[in-house]
Amino acid sequence: MSSDTQTAQEALSFTDLGLSPKVLSAVTDAGYTQPTPIQAGAIPHALTGKDVLGIAQTGTGKTAAFVLPMITRLEKGRARARMPRTLILEPTRELAAQVEENFVKYGKNHKLTVALLIGGVSFDDQERKLERGADVLIATPGRLLDHFERGKLLLTGVDILVIDEADRMLDMGFIPDIERICKLIPFTRQTLFFSATMPPEITKLTEQFLHAPVRVEVAKAATTASTVTQRLVKSGSKPWDKRAVLRRLIREEEDGLKNAIIFCNRKVEVSELFRSLVKHDFNAGALHGDMDQRARMTMLANFRDGKLKLLVASDVAARGLDIPDVSHVFNYDVPIHAEDYVHRIGRTGRAGRSGKSFTIATKSDGKYIDAIEKLIGKSIEWHDGDLSTLTAADESEDDAPRRGRGAPRRAGRKDDGERRHGSRKATARGGDAETAEAVPAEAEGRHSRRDAIRADNAERKGAERRGAEGKGTGHKERGAAHFGRKHRDEDDDKVVGFGDDVPAFMLVAGRV
Repeated sequence: MSSDTQTAQEALSFTDLGLSPKVLSAVTDAGYTQPTPIQAGAIPHALTGKDVLGIAQTGTGKTAAFVLPMITRLEKGRARARMPRTLILEPTRELAAQVEENFVKYGKNHKLTVALLIGGVSFDDQERKLERGADVLIATPGRLLDHFERGKLLLTGVDILVIDEADRMLDMGFIPDIERICKLIPFTRQTLFFSATMPPEITKLTEQFLHAPVRVEVAKAATTASTVTQRLVKSGSKPWDKRAVLRRLIREEEDGLKNAIIFCNRKVEVSELFRSLVKHDFNAGALHGDMDQRARMTMLANFRDGKLKLLVASDVAARGLDIPDVSHVFNYDVPIHAEDYVHRIGRTGRAGRSGKSFTIATKSDGKYIDAIEKLIGKSIEWHDGDLSTLTAADESEDDAPRRGRGAPRRAGRKDDGERRHGSRKATARGGDAETAEAVPAEAEGRHSRRDAIRADNAERKGAERRGAEGKGTGHKERGAAHFGRKHRDEDDDKVVGFGDDVPAFMLVAGRV
């Protein structure tokens, strides 16, 4: 996009884009007067019914770029049962729920019916919404196809298709589902396609399903916002080293840290880091894909409302979440895919605000850092010296005594296997002298106890044999021997265990 064109678009207001009066009123009530570049470039073309290919970095207002023209176009017409008029595909439940919130906000002057089809929610509730008819259907690909295969959904009435965060769809393996869904929708539909990056697979998809699209690109693909200060931070390779570095960074940035998202590569690391932060008295929450939908939405709402200062998250929180005022992003793990770095740090520095990102790097992360710097086209500065300056002092032992995943064993402490099998194994591994000296005494004690038990068992078995061979033993005596104990009163031969209700068959004398 040329500088003259960009300047002209920045001078536009929402009233210049062709939106309906009802939509403009809702936008004004929301406090917006000037569209972002992606909105100014995409909305006029979307209103005319053209296909749009929008490429913009995260945090540039892509959601409103398709929600506003869709509401304007939906003012005419009426939804029919099981036949939605428009379809929006999102890669995650959080993004789908967020788009629904946008329709509620900007469509408050309309009577549009919106159905949300995502996992973690009852099929029955979603089916009832589909039966009433939906002007707008917002869905994740998997749940949408589930409803279609159950015969509860028809896609032949879709006039507008939106594919949002297409590169994230690719990362999550949804492209085959997207291709199948596109083939179920009429060929005459309008398609609005948005992505932050354009890998070859996404380019192929646009060539297959978009018809003469208007390309709106407001920033170079896979670039980071200039409002974000990026730094790399060296760390030892152990988990407790990285946790200590993270805590130090949070405390150093405390004055300017309003809130922060801390990204981990794996869900198990999210849980472990969350527990560590809480133990060290930080106000933190956790968010990852294994949590149920209600817990995920509650956690996001608490973070958005300021009830949580730190949110430890997997990449489920890296794309498109509308949390406009995040001051810091910490990459606890260097992302394996360079594109994820762009999306993670895009959670801060949004809407013209300034932000900071810190990426904790170990010696094994060099190739990932090189890939990130190659993608964004610039080098990232080191916060306090690069990895070549890593010293023994950087290997913190702050968390080491706490047994956790990857934590060292405490000195002198045996693991479960050694406790079960005795300390002989410790001697074989080179245990200390005190442990080695304790082995013979412990073994001797075990043998003496075992011999005593065997002798007692032999004595009891001999007594039982002698009793069985004795003459004149009555049935009661044999019965008492069988039960192990015979309770008798001093002057009475009755069995105390049965009292006066001894069964008659037990009083009959047996044959000798």
